[in-house]
Amino acid sequence: MPKKPVSLVEITNPVSEDLISVERHIVEQLSSDVKIIQKMGAYLVSAGGKKLRPITLLLATKALNYRGTDHITLAAVIELIHTATLIHDDVVDKSQLRRGKETINEVWGNAVSVLVGDFIYSRSFEMMVTVNRLRVMEVMASTTNAIAEGEVMQLNYTNSSEIDEQAYLATVERKTARLFQAATRLAAILAAADAASEAALMAYGFNIGLAFQISDDLLDYSQKPTIIGKNPGDDLADGKCTLPLIHALKHASTPAKKLIKIAIENGDRTKFNDILEIIKSTGSIEYASKRSTDFAATAKTNLELLPDSAFREALFKLADFSARRIY
Repeated sequence: MPKKPVSLVEITNPVSEDLISVERHIVEQLSSDVKIIQKMGAYLVSAGGKKLRPITLLLATKALNYRGTDHITLAAVIELIHTATLIHDDVVDKSQLRRGKETINEVWGNAVSVLVGDFIYSRSFEMMVTVNRLRVMEVMASTTNAIAEGEVMQLNYTNSSEIDEQAYLATVERKTARLFQAATRLAAILAAADAASEAALMAYGFNIGLAFQISDDLLDYSQKPTIIGKNPGDDLADGKCTLPLIHALKHASTPAKKLIKIAIENGDRTKFNDILEIIKSTGSIEYASKRSTDFAATAKTNLELLPDSAFREALFKLADFSARRIY
C-alpha cells in the first residue's frame, strides 16, 4: 500500500504559533505610507503561499533548542526575500499567474513591480539590522548575490536546449537551494550551534532546496492549473529547459528531439501535449522524480546529528514533502 503523502499542516504543527507571528510580522513590514506599496503588499499577502523557507528556519531553531525571539524576525526576512525574487522573476518571465492569482506585474505593470520588489529587498535588510548579528548580514548578503547569479544563469539559458543536467543543477543551487540553506544556517547562528551541527543543517537546507525545485519543475508537466496555481506549459512557453526536458532530449528519438528543441527555442506552448507524451515515453518524469527524492533522502541523513525531537521529525517530513509535492 503506497505511503500517504505528508501534509503541510502536519509539518507546521510544532511551530504553528511561531508561524502566525511570522505572518503577522510580514504584514507589518509590508506597510508603507506610499499607498501603491501598501496596496500591492496587501495583494501579495492575500495570495498566500506555503512559506516553506520560514517554516524550515523555525523548525531548525527549535530543533536546536533556541529560546529567543529573533527567529521570528529572520523567518519573516527569509520569506520577504523569497517574495521579492518571485516578483522580479515574474517580471522577467512576463508571468500572468502565480498561486492561482494574477501576478502583480499583470495587475500593476512591470515598472512599479520591480520597484516594489526592490522595496521588499531593502526592507528585509533593514529588519536584519535589528537582529544585530554580523554573521546574519554576511550570510544573507552572500545568499542574495547567489540568487541573482542564478536568475542571470537561468535567463542566459532561456530558449536554449544546450543546457545539461550539471548546468541545470548549478542554476538551481543558486536560485533556490541557497535560500533554503540560508534559512537553516541562520537557525544555527541564532542557536549558537557547534560547527558540525551548522554544517549538517546547511547541507540539509541545500538538499531540500534541490529536491523542492526539481519537484516544482516537474509540476509543470504533471498537474492541473487549479492544483499548481499556474498554467501547465508555462516553463515551456518561457523557453525554460528544466530537468524533465533535459532527460527527454538525451533519450528521445531524433524527430522528437528536434520537436523539443524548436519548441524551447520558440517558447511554443502549442506543442505542450506532444512534448508531454515524449517526456512520458522516455521515463523523464520518473527520472526527475527520483532525482528529487534522492536529494530529499540525503537531506534526511544530514539530520542525524540533531537530537531526537518533534521538530527534527517535522524536518524529516519536510524533506519528504519537498520531493513529493502535488502543489
